[in-house]
Amino acid sequence: MTKQQELIHIINRYTEGDGVFKTAIPSLFFMRRSNMSEPNHGLYKPSFCMVVQGEKEVWLAKERFTYSPADYLVASVHLPVSSQVTEASPDVPYLGLKLELSPSQVLEVLDEFDIRTVSSGTEQRAMYVSHIESALLDAVIRLARLLDTPNDISVLSPLYTKEILYRVLQGRNGNILKGIVMEETAIRQIREVIEHIVHHYDRSFRIEELADIANMSISSFHRHFKEVTALSPIQFQKQIRLQEARRLLLTESADAADVAYRVGYESSSQFSREYSRLFGYPPRQDINRLKA
Repeated sequence: MTKQQELIHIINRYTEGDGVFKTAIPSLFFMRRSNMSEPNHGLYKPSFCMVVQGEKEVWLAKERFTYSPADYLVASVHLPVSSQVTEASPDVPYLGLKLELSPSQVLEVLDEFDIRTVSSGTEQRAMYVSHIESALLDAVIRLARLLDTPNDISVLSPLYTKEILYRVLQGRNGNILKGIVMEETAIRQIREVIEHIVHHYDRSFRIEELADIANMSISSFHRHFKEVTALSPIQFQKQIRLQEARRLLLTESADAADVAYRVGYESSSQFSREYSRLFGYPPRQDINRLKA
């Protein structure tokens, strides 16, 4: 059995039907789809992601990231994205895994080991796809195997997660992940602004306020924010507002005007226009379509 086949068997055992499945290992999720999907909008948390079977596309603004079982994807900060499974069937479903990461975990690995990261020439963008190497795949399999020995999870899962981070940090784009915790790096300064927007997305803000959080001039802040996220601060906030509005409309019996106000819009007509622009349909039509 190859390494990839072993991982496929593990995910098959711990998923039933299509969906996203939280595992007994903290921050580890399995995904399964038996057909190609339409674009799914969501907020990616900092995470390490793998396609184990099939293929997937992730769009960050107008930038496309395609990855398959030969690759892995890293999001080093919170990012509003659109993702789509592009290769899947009932006989050969799409299978994937996601391991959510925290800056404190990255810092712990950097403090413990002398890691020399390699510059790829594209240090600013907070999302990237890299080829998965054998040593990294081994660490992922060791982590997934723990699901079969649950008594070992509390002791060994932090060690295997640390090894995964160690391998990612040593990879071709490891400097991007390293940058989120290093003093005086643009990506760390922008990360602090991103976290502020994510936690206060329903509030209006002035660009001067955000630039102060990043400790940058307004022009420098604008440039670095777009380099990291591929979006302007206003576009970033707008996508988070609209994604949260869609979630509320799907899960609650609230009308569009009420939801628009709850996510920070003062004008329901502006909300409807921007919702239609992002999701392709007006709010109520979109929700009826998704529920159907």
